[in-house]
Amino acid sequence: MAFGWIDEQAELRRRAGLVRTLRPRPADSPLLDLASNDYLGLTRHPEVTEGAARAARLWGGGATGSRLVTGTTELHTELERELADFCGFEAALVLSSGYAANLAAVTALAPHGSLIVSDAGNHASLIDGCRLARGATQVVAHSDPDAVRKALRTHEGPAVVVSDTVFSVDGDAAPLGGLAAACRDHGAGLVVDDAHGLGVLGDGGRGAPQAAGLAGADDVVVTVTLSKSLGSQGGAVLGPARVIEHLVNAARTFIFDTGLAPASAGAALAALRLLRREPQRAARARAVARELHARLTAAGLEAVRPDAAVVSVRAPSPEGAVGWAAECRAAGLAVGCFRPPSVPDGISRLRLTARADLSEGQIERAVRVIGETRP
Repeated sequence: MAFGWIDEQAELRRRAGLVRTLRPRPADSPLLDLASNDYLGLTRHPEVTEGAARAARLWGGGATGSRLVTGTTELHTELERELADFCGFEAALVLSSGYAANLAAVTALAPHGSLIVSDAGNHASLIDGCRLARGATQVVAHSDPDAVRKALRTHEGPAVVVSDTVFSVDGDAAPLGGLAAACRDHGAGLVVDDAHGLGVLGDGGRGAPQAAGLAGADDVVVTVTLSKSLGSQGGAVLGPARVIEHLVNAARTFIFDTGLAPASAGAALAALRLLRREPQRAARARAVARELHARLTAAGLEAVRPDAAVVSVRAPSPEGAVGWAAECRAAGLAVGCFRPPSVPDGISRLRLTARADLSEGQIERAVRVIGETRP
């Protein structure tokens, strides 16, 4: 029978407590949201939604084609210019998603004969980029510049080191300074995914590379998503102009994909301009994360100290994590639930988002619900 093996896989997932299901949410959900990646609380901000609506009215519902054919608008170019300037890089290239941006950067910058050194905790999109690239990949220990140096010493030729800046599972930050030093000792490039750093870390939310003094460096390339702190959709690659020009000519997820919808570009641009005017939102997101961590640990829960806006709480098992998240939902609180195979260490967690717009009362309520529903 065609696809008969799917039934066997489904049964194995069920026995392991790893079944995933889609849960559509209403527009006016009553839940307190600590599950999304809306770090700055901008998704529903009037300026952001009006930016999306205005762009749709002006440019239409879609980009109409790949960016090299008809999909590039003046709006896309404006967003790229302001995003590069805000983050401190020479140029930027907007793609349809952060996932596509990571595939573009890794595959186009790791040709045949090159070495990719990839952190063991990297996001799936970076891992898939490594798999699709023509270069050879070595996976090294998590956040370990010495392991990166050792891997680079095994290769003579082009090399690139690939890492998240803030890892999505526990919210811990990569040692960017150490990684950059290791790369420079061996003439390697550094490609980092700042999906969870943009809008939260750096001066006024300019990102983890800017905070580490790496913004604008000619050997550093940064990918970002527009769907987290900027409350929209899409992704971008930032870096030297010659690297961006290379991606326009070599990155398949840019060349062969339809351009980002104008509404998403308009929303992201509005959010970026709002963040420029209100840089305190970044500091507030970090403060909320620290407050959540302090209160959770004071309540006897095992929470990982956050470096950005992600707060991770350990669960006893995959089934325990799923049940815990369901109990939180029943009590009016939406939290993320991370379990194998999404977590590289096999430890299940609740994943909380520290949003800049959370009130003290909401923080207190969230901690109370998580504590009262613990397995």
